[in-house]
Amino acid sequence: MFIIIHSLVTSVSLTVLESQNTTMHFVTEFVLLGFPGQREMQNFFFSFILVVYLLTLLGNGIIVCIVKWDKRLHTPMYIFLGNFAFLEIWYISSTIPNMLVNILSETKTISFTGCFLQFYFFFSLGTTECFFLSVMAYDRYLAICRPLHYPSIMTGKLCVILVCVCWVSGFLCYPVPIVLISQLPFCGPNIIDHFVCDPGPLFALACIPAPSTELICYTFNSLIIFGPFLSILGSYTLVLRAVLRVPSGAGRTKAFSTCGSHLMVVSLFYGTLMVMYVSPTSGNPTGMQKIITLVYSAVTPLLNPLIYSLRNKDMKDALKRVLGLRTNQK
Repeated sequence: MFIIIHSLVTSVSLTVLESQNTTMHFVTEFVLLGFPGQREMQNFFFSFILVVYLLTLLGNGIIVCIVKWDKRLHTPMYIFLGNFAFLEIWYISSTIPNMLVNILSETKTISFTGCFLQFYFFFSLGTTECFFLSVMAYDRYLAICRPLHYPSIMTGKLCVILVCVCWVSGFLCYPVPIVLISQLPFCGPNIIDHFVCDPGPLFALACIPAPSTELICYTFNSLIIFGPFLSILGSYTLVLRAVLRVPSGAGRTKAFSTCGSHLMVVSLFYGTLMVMYVSPTSGNPTGMQKIITLVYSAVTPLLNPLIYSLRNKDMKDALKRVLGLRTNQK
C-alpha cells in the first residue's frame, strides 16, 4: 500500500512538473565522472585498478578451483568459502570493467537502464556477501561452541539450503528500492560524481524531493547491514566466551586462528559499509565516498583470498596437492 501511495504521489508531482515546463527533457543516460584528473593520473588509476581486478579474479578463482577439485575440502566450512570466493568474482565484476572503460572513455556515459542494472547487481551481490559472512560466522560458532553436535546440525542438506538462501535472498532485497528510484523524474543535469551508480548521487539528480523513497532505501540499507552484523557479533561473542574457557594455550590459539581471518574480512567490509550507508546525513566529501566505495568494492575482494589462504593451513595444503596432482598428470 505504501508503495502504491508513493507511486501516486510521484505521478502527481511529475504531472505538476510537466505542466510547469512542457519542454522538459528527461535524461536517457548518465555521466559517471569517476576519478577526474590529468591523463597521467587517469593512466595510473587504470593500471592500478586493472591489476587489482586481475589479481582478485586470480586469487578467488584459485580458491573456487581448490574447493572444487580437492575432495577433502568438501565440508560446509569450505563450501561456504568456495561460494564466497565465487561471489567475490561477480561482485567486483559488476563495477570494475565499466570503471576501466569509463577511465578510457571521453564521454564517460552510461545508459539509464545500464546504470540501474549496475545498481541492482552491485547492491544485490553486496547483500549476498553480508548474508554469507553471517552464515560463515554461524558455522564457526557451531564448530567451536558445539563441536560434538556440529556434524549432526551442519549437515550437507542444511549447508546447501543456507547457500541457496544467501544467493536467492540477496537478489530479492533490492528490486523494490530500485524500481522506486527509477520512477523518479530525472530531467537534468545527468552528471554523477562517482564511478558507480549509487543511490545518494541519484537522489541528488532527481527533479523532485523524494523523502519517502530515501527513507525506504536507508531502511533497507540499515536492515541489510545491521541484521547480519548483529548476527555475526552474537556468534563471535559466544565463540570468544567458549575460547576463553579452553584450558590450554595451544587450543585457544588454534580456535582464534580459525576465526581470525573471517573477523578480518568482516571488520574491513562492514567498517566501510557503515561509514558509507548507515547514515544518510553523514556528509562525507565526494572524494572520501569514492575511496570508501573503492575499498569495499575492490580492495576487500582482493584481500579475501590472501587472508583466507595464507592464514589457513588446510587451504595451503590443498593448493599444494592440487598443483602436485596437475603437475604429475602433465
